[in-house]
Amino acid sequence: MTRVRTGQASSMTRRLRNRVVVITGASSGIGRATALSFAGKGATVVVAARRAGPLEELARECEQAGGRALAVPTDVTDEQAVDALARSAVDNFGRVDVWVNNAGVYLLGRVEDVPMVDFRRVLDVNLVGQVHGARAALRCFRDQGGGVLVNVGSMLSKVPAPYGTAYVASKHGVRALSDTLRTELAGEKGISVCTVMPAAIDTPLFRHAANYTGRAPKPPRPVYPPEKVARIIVACAQRPQREVFAGSAGRVATLSHALLPKRTERVTARAMEREQFFDDPEPDTIGNLYSPADDPPDVGGGHGGRTRSTVRTVVLAALLGSVALIVLRGRAEG
Repeated sequence: MTRVRTGQASSMTRRLRNRVVVITGASSGIGRATALSFAGKGATVVVAARRAGPLEELARECEQAGGRALAVPTDVTDEQAVDALARSAVDNFGRVDVWVNNAGVYLLGRVEDVPMVDFRRVLDVNLVGQVHGARAALRCFRDQGGGVLVNVGSMLSKVPAPYGTAYVASKHGVRALSDTLRTELAGEKGISVCTVMPAAIDTPLFRHAANYTGRAPKPPRPVYPPEKVARIIVACAQRPQREVFAGSAGRVATLSHALLPKRTERVTARAMEREQFFDDPEPDTIGNLYSPADDPPDVGGGHGGRTRSTVRTVVLAALLGSVALIVLRGRAEG
């Protein structure tokens, strides 16, 4: 674990004080944790999501944490609404220093079982929504001479997983979006594009998911707390990084897939059958694809993301052992 000295932490807080940060998908999970983390360092946060009530509550919590806050209800699939979000930030606070594209929805089901309208909706929210955010943010950054765009992808931006075709495709697209933006910005100074790729995170995403599998979903172990991702996003705002995983499981899975993709895909398919679902049956649901969930907003999802690090270490060690076994078997068969 990286330790930050007291003086260094104070310097980081000073660098964020009064910086203006726009966060989409802010009402719960990673977005909510990120808003509170920025506010705790004195930043001004403009929080966006579809539900006004939870956003207003979050804005009050951010102000209590030490920052200024503005709630702007926004559906990221509506380009005009995203443009209005950017204008609200500039009109109220004069600029946008950091834009965090975080809004996302989840869909589970075999590709032939999910309705195409739902498949398209996932792409529209998770990928096209980030395009809308990037376009709005880049206009602000160019006008003011710089800024940091953080696109929240997933470990599934680099590796596949069964039952999540639409989500995986959208997150691969987020990484491609970031890569392409960097090429378009290669001749410009002051604008950075970061891709943050969380592993399985304890958020309400899973209980809000659209689901056509007949089984109740859960995050596959190891499960990390949303605050871990928030800390990485805040760090990217201070010192931009091209790509960064949130949770070591993402690095392990990516390495395994890069070395032996076919074998890793078979192992992943078997593992996800065990790890991605409870035994309880669940009827088909469209989740929060088209309208926000009406449960109380929260950072966590109740899946044990705050369990002791030793538990995650044991699970991660097992994953590393699986990767080593895959490599050794591949070499023996080669």
